[in-house]
Amino acid sequence: MSRKRVESDSAPLGSFEEQVMLAVARVKSEAYAVTVRREIEDQTGREIAMGAVYATLDRLEAKRLVSSRRETVEGLSRRMFALTTEGVEALVQTRAMRERLWSGLDLRKLASRLT
Repeated sequence: MSRKRVESDSAPLGSFEEQVMLAVARVKSEAYAVTVRREIEDQTGREIAMGAVYATLDRLEAKRLVSSRRETVEGLSRRMFALTTEGVEALVQTRAMRERLWSGLDLRKLASRLT
């Protein structure tokens, strides 16, 4: 079986990395760790540890997939995050990979064979 060459040699995003980046994109100008956490919790219905959000944002910044800047909001210094061009491309590639993996799967049919 032959393999198709994927557009990039970079590793696909992990599930939580993808969620964090999507949350950054969704909250736009208010993307600091607390709002990122809140957005993920609102969309997934599960509790997220702040430490996991901070660690993931730091890792994504080290990979140059997000950037950050310090901003004073309501008298508090906050680290605000934004997607980089590379980050947007990583999301595009990750989504395309997931769609390829899901393509052609009929989970109802699979489930009916298991019962």
